[in-house]
Amino acid sequence: MTPVFEALSRAFRDMFQFQVLWIIIWPILAAGLLWLILGVAFWNTFSVWIASGLTAIGIQTWLEGVEPRWIAYGIQGIAHLILFVPLVFVTALVITALFAMPALIRLVAIRDYPSLARKNGGGFAGSVLNALLALAIFIAIWVVTFPLWLIGVGVIIPFVATAYLNQRLFRYDALAEHASREEMQAIFSTQRPSLWVLGLLTGLMQFIPFINLVAPVLAALAFIHFGLSRLSELRGLEAGP
Repeated sequence: MTPVFEALSRAFRDMFQFQVLWIIIWPILAAGLLWLILGVAFWNTFSVWIASGLTAIGIQTWLEGVEPRWIAYGIQGIAHLILFVPLVFVTALVITALFAMPALIRLVAIRDYPSLARKNGGGFAGSVLNALLALAIFIAIWVVTFPLWLIGVGVIIPFVATAYLNQRLFRYDALAEHASREEMQAIFSTQRPSLWVLGLLTGLMQFIPFINLVAPVLAALAFIHFGLSRLSELRGLEAGP
């Protein structure tokens, strides 16, 4: 577990670099603005979806009988917010993985892994395909495990789903510039348990108020450090401090 915690400690250290501050801010702002626009434009559609979900679990019928009505409207508003916030953070993760990773990799590689040659085993098209697949499986986890919420086991679903999304989303982009395809597959295979643990730990931070605002970039930095450090070991190189 030492490599996982070492990657996290280096990620926390890098968060305080001046160059990282803007990268922390803009993905969450872009994701928030995107969903604000979509929420206003498709408010009625989202309301119908939420009402259907509340009906499926038996809450909508109860809400229709709640008096005064402002309490029912308040609960429905909270349901919108509960849906909105995860959508913003998941979108921020994807934006970070697709568009912010190159700048973060450049910062980390120059300082900590200067002797690591680039073999470009991946590319932007691969990143997009990986992100789409990760999102599809992430959504499938929620859909398939939805009945578990009805028996109380659903509390673990957000953590499992987020752990999967983080490790699947960032492991590819962390290595795409420096590793060959064979090296990427070797690391994905041999480091699978550690990648899941790192995905879980970075995912947990998305549920902590205020820390969740920097969680996408923190996760990206942690996976970059973990991936490049494992690649250095694979090639018999020594990473920087």
